[in-house]
Amino acid sequence: MPHRFFMNDPDDFVTEAAEGLALTNPDLVVQRTPLFIKRREVPAGKVALVSGGGTGHEPLHAGFVGDGMLDAAVPGAVFASPTAIQVAEATKSADAGAGVLHIIKNYTGDVLNFNIAAELAADENVEVESVLVDDDVATDIEGSRVGRRGTGSTLIVEKICGAAARRGDSLSQVADLGRRVVAHSRSIALALDACTHPITGKKSFELDPDEVEFGVGIHGERGRGRIPFASADELVEKLLDSLVPAVGADSGDDVIAFVNGLGATQLTEQYVVTGGVHNSLQKRGINVARTLTGSYVTALDMSGVSITLTRVDQEFLELWDAPVTTSGLRW
Repeated sequence: MPHRFFMNDPDDFVTEAAEGLALTNPDLVVQRTPLFIKRREVPAGKVALVSGGGTGHEPLHAGFVGDGMLDAAVPGAVFASPTAIQVAEATKSADAGAGVLHIIKNYTGDVLNFNIAAELAADENVEVESVLVDDDVATDIEGSRVGRRGTGSTLIVEKICGAAARRGDSLSQVADLGRRVVAHSRSIALALDACTHPITGKKSFELDPDEVEFGVGIHGERGRGRIPFASADELVEKLLDSLVPAVGADSGDDVIAFVNGLGATQLTEQYVVTGGVHNSLQKRGINVARTLTGSYVTALDMSGVSITLTRVDQEFLELWDAPVTTSGLRW
C-alpha cells in the first residue's frame, strides 16, 4: 500500500500546517501572504533571529520560534526554499531595532533567496547579517563548488545564538558567535529506509533489506555509499569514525552530542543509538558535556538517524543551558 498523508488541498498543505502549529502556541502568529511564522512580540532592542527552509524538517524551523531561540521562521514548500519575498517580509516584521541575523542552511536556493532578502531589507534600513550552516561531513568533498550541506548543527546554532541575543549581545557579536558554532560542529546521517514525498507519494530511493544508505541528506538525497546493515553499535562506530576527525575532537575535549531521528525512527531506537554514541566517545577520551536526543531535524518519514557533535567551551555550554521556550524545544 502506498504511504498516505493527512492532507486537504496540496496547495494549502504548508499554510494549514503553520496555522496548526500556531494553535499549539499562543505566542506565535502566522502571516499567510507571504507566509511566515513569528513571535507575537519581539522584545524591543533585541537582535532578531530569522531562519527557514523547505517544509518536511519539522520541528525545524518553525517549531523553534519563541523565547530564547528564533523570532521568525519562513517555510517553503516541501523540500523547497522559501521565496526571497517571504524571507524579506519576515525579516522586516521581526526587526526590533537591533538588526536581524539570518541563519541559513547551505543549499543553493536558501542561500540565494536569503541573500536577496537581506538586500531588500537593507533597502528599508534593516541591518542584516548572516550565518551559513555547512556541517554535513558526507558532502565534504574536495573541489566541491557547493560545499557541505546544512543539517543538524542548525539547531545548535539557533539555540546558542538565540540565547546570546536574549542576553543582549549586538548583531555583530551574535553573528560572530554563530560562525564559531558552525566551525566547531559537524554532522553525518544514515538511513534504513527512504522518505516518501507527500505530493508525489514516491520514495526518494530504494534499499535492499541488508543495505544502509550512509551519508544521506535531509531532503531524501542519496548518501555517499551503501554499507551492510549491522548492529546499532556497529553503525554508530561507522558514523563516528567519519564524524570525530571531521569535527576535530581530541581526547579531553568536551562536546554536545545531538542524536537526531530523521522522522520515522522510534525514540526507543534513538536512545539505543545515544548509548552507543556515549560509549564510543568515552573510549576515544571525548567528554559528552551535554546530550540532546529526539526527532528535531527530520526528513519527512525517513527511517534513520543523524549525529551532530559540537566542540564546546564554557560560554557555549552556558548559552546552551540558558532557558528556551518554543513548541519544539524548551527547558
